[in-house]
Amino acid sequence: MILLDSALLLIAIWASYALRLSNWSPAITPERLTLAIVAVTVAIPVFIRLGLYRSVIRYLPEAAIWTILRAMMIATVCWVIIIFLTEMTGRGIVPRSVPVLYFVLGTLLIGSSRFAAKWVLNIGTGMRRNEEPIFIYGAGAAAAQLARALRGHGNRYVMGLIDDDPTNHGRDVAGYRVFPPRDLRRLIERYGIREIVLSMSSIPPEARQAVIARVTGLGIKVRSVPDISDIVDGRYIVNQIREIEIDELLGRSFVPPDKDLLAKALSGKTVMVTGAGGSIGSELCRLIATWKPAKLVLLEASEYALYRIEQELTTKSGPEIVPVLGSVTDEQLVRRTIRTHRIEVLYHAAAHKHVPLVESNVLEGIRNNVFGTLTLAQTAAAENVSSFVLISSDKAVRPTNVMGATKRWAELIVRQLAFQARTSGSKQTFCAVRFGNVIGSNGSVVPLFKQQIARGGPVTVTDPDMTRYFMSIPEAAELIVQAGALSEGGDVFLLDMGEPVRIGDLAENMIRLAGFKVKNEANPDSGIAIKVIGKRPAEKLFEELFYNRDHAKPTAHPKIMRADASTITHQDLIGAIASMKKTIEREDETQARALLFSIIVGEDPSAAQYEVAQSPMQSSKAGLPQPSSSQTSLEG
Repeated sequence: MILLDSALLLIAIWASYALRLSNWSPAITPERLTLAIVAVTVAIPVFIRLGLYRSVIRYLPEAAIWTILRAMMIATVCWVIIIFLTEMTGRGIVPRSVPVLYFVLGTLLIGSSRFAAKWVLNIGTGMRRNEEPIFIYGAGAAAAQLARALRGHGNRYVMGLIDDDPTNHGRDVAGYRVFPPRDLRRLIERYGIREIVLSMSSIPPEARQAVIARVTGLGIKVRSVPDISDIVDGRYIVNQIREIEIDELLGRSFVPPDKDLLAKALSGKTVMVTGAGGSIGSELCRLIATWKPAKLVLLEASEYALYRIEQELTTKSGPEIVPVLGSVTDEQLVRRTIRTHRIEVLYHAAAHKHVPLVESNVLEGIRNNVFGTLTLAQTAAAENVSSFVLISSDKAVRPTNVMGATKRWAELIVRQLAFQARTSGSKQTFCAVRFGNVIGSNGSVVPLFKQQIARGGPVTVTDPDMTRYFMSIPEAAELIVQAGALSEGGDVFLLDMGEPVRIGDLAENMIRLAGFKVKNEANPDSGIAIKVIGKRPAEKLFEELFYNRDHAKPTAHPKIMRADASTITHQDLIGAIASMKKTIEREDETQARALLFSIIVGEDPSAAQYEVAQSPMQSSKAGLPQPSSSQTSLEG
């Protein structure tokens, strides 16, 4: 390249004299030859210093022309200075227009040589037989960079760009034609498009959701790529193309986490997470580890799940990780763990949550969800754990199944311990955080649908009109920790999960996102069918987060609401727990089920007796037994 540039600069000087003298054979005098050699000798070091030889020609950006202009300007100015000095010594005169012509011609020759070489090197990078034609949705800088990165690499060939901005329609961006979205169906048929890659992470969630909804019905795969600035240095952009996640269709507005609340809850604290290997528990652990706790204790009953999360979190720069294998129902283990590590903050995520399985295993569901919570909460109170947070469920509201009922009992137990702490003057806080389904959790419907789609269907739904609340696991973990930081004791926090999602619509969207059509009466010959199998035992058609939404109060966080502190009205929780313990010991499943719901079915849902505007300190007015101290056992 240096030799080529030297030759081109000599040609530029020769052409400058020829144009100035109107003679295509100007005389080559020793003075002119010396000045030409000096010009090249001055220019090449300038080119080296400005990086003209560091660029890979095949990937030379258009912006390189400005570097070439600057390099030629500096080289020309230096040459003019040398010409001025030689003229002062009386060694000949150079016409004043020659340096100007030299700058113009040199820039044209140096620049055109590089871009011509780039064009030659890129010949043959058109669509090959094994490449799939795709469109990129977006026409910004990120889309242009993605298109260039895909050129000649992988098995994708970019046919063009799609953009909503009408001012871009018909124009070329980075060498690719920009088409309007209304032509998508025609363009897909014309070019045989099999995939659309979305490069539009910077637009608002509402607009992004509208675009995804528009393209998912076209029978092609829809993928996404993050913003260029968000990609970790050294990772190649093409590898960042990923499947569209179903949570991108939920239309939920994103609220950044309150860093002050997270720091208040976690930084410098000794934290314990039960069910640390589960979906919510493991995400809680990942979040906690990033906020520099003094120590993170992982309690998990599954050996493999505990091993997996411990290996993931164990790093030289992270907090001390303490894995503890065992169940929350083991009182000795729980007490030893909390006392040995002096736990300050405890997140209780361990529970049996799969509705049909818990319905078939009533005694184990009660033993783990009710008495596990009782053991853990009582031990936390006795060992002066400063903050206890129960991970509850929307199924605890007017429950129709065993799992939901056990979660409601767990909420009431935590409420009772909060009341005891308040009456004894303790600064300990006990609270519960209630929310719906998290996308991708163990036993969730989303992974099941993905597996069924991968097998070619059918996708089985219990009832297409069934609705559920959905939230991403990372968002749920962040909100749980922030809710715990907001607790005043006895709170039931409700996470804003947006609008409920119809399961039939969820199944159809997931089929379309995978690039298939829905097989139905309108399309009987191809695609993936949706098969209705009927509701499972004790399953509700819709879930609720509130006993009475009007009684929910806002908090400092827009995504977290607080249900007004409640009582158990006329119900005797302490006596009910004592009776339940005896029933479990007798292994009387029928009586256990009846007793489980007896404390719930007497409630008047319209009166919202559990969440009336009343604080835990007022619970004695409703007949709740008064403990003598914070250490009083709920088992009587």
